[in-house]
Amino acid sequence: MYPVAPTHKSDPNRVIVFDTTLRDGEQAPGFSMGVKDKLLVAHALRDLGVDVIEAGFAAASPGDEEAIRMVASEIEGPSICSLGRCVEGDIVAAARALEPARVKRMHIFLATSPIHRAAKLKMTRDQVLASADKAIRFARTIFDDVEFSAEDAIRTEPDFLVEVARVAAEAGAATINMPDTVGYSTPGEIGRIFRMVRERLADFPQ
Repeated sequence: MYPVAPTHKSDPNRVIVFDTTLRDGEQAPGFSMGVKDKLLVAHALRDLGVDVIEAGFAAASPGDEEAIRMVASEIEGPSICSLGRCVEGDIVAAARALEPARVKRMHIFLATSPIHRAAKLKMTRDQVLASADKAIRFARTIFDDVEFSAEDAIRTEPDFLVEVARVAAEAGAATINMPDTVGYSTPGEIGRIFRMVRERLADFPQ
């Protein structure tokens, strides 16, 4: 099992900085980073004190897997993370890429909103829950530190979002992410959603 960064076990009120520049940042139109570019940015992020660096999406391409491996080999201090779908192959690819890292994280995502379930996944609620549970439990056989993201969380039914979060936590995800994937929400609304989920999962260890 890969270790969890000490910062993740410290004061629960401490803000953990999770940076996705090396992964999400590459999706900007006309912008892409090679291995040298990613290493340059990764060193800067480490020097800034970032806790978790999401270095890429290992299963996306051999090039991205190699870039993650290089970052994992060179950068000490932060936890190095790879994104992946709720697919065993993605998790295995992430494990290969992150093998050199001193501290590492697996970040798994799965769409949860009605429109994504119907149009993209063609999955029912129960199938989404089962897929998340299976993937997280598999990832936990390899990684100590697993994060789960409910893609398009802001447009997901509140009751189902709570259910997904509970399943993910019970399966072993230490971090639950509820992103505004389509970017239309407001800080106030997002705050209310997070408070609602925390309140309804108050019986679960925080």
